[in-house]
Amino acid sequence: VLVEESGGGLVQAGGSLRLSCEYSGRTFTRAAMGWFRQAPGKERPEFVANNKWIGGSTYYSDYADSVKGRFTISRDSAQNTLNLQMNSLKPEDTAVYYCAIRDDETMSTMPSQFEYWGQGTQVTVSE
Repeated sequence: VLVEESGGGLVQAGGSLRLSCEYSGRTFTRAAMGWFRQAPGKERPEFVANNKWIGGSTYYSDYADSVKGRFTISRDSAQNTLNLQMNSLKPEDTAVYYCAIRDDETMSTMPSQFEYWGQGTQVTVSE
């Protein structure tokens, strides 16, 4: 399984970025997927958003309180991609962002419950 993020970069506070995650090697139609981030000095990645398939082309999503209303997670199973649209970015959003896939259809906010991870993409938000 290969998981690869892209789209990170440097942006001013209030700006936007769109992260993409491409995955391959298996079919993950029913798998729960998520975005996590790890800020400098933090020991563990923290939950940002997750997403699960609930039927047809419909997905259910959940967000950390710190990003609710600013970030949107979406999935395109036909293209094997998971995206994170980030608006109204703040300096405290600065982190390495990781895409993660769980080998299960139930959602989780725990990094330890996700089996497949990308290498991460750096997001830096300046004042």
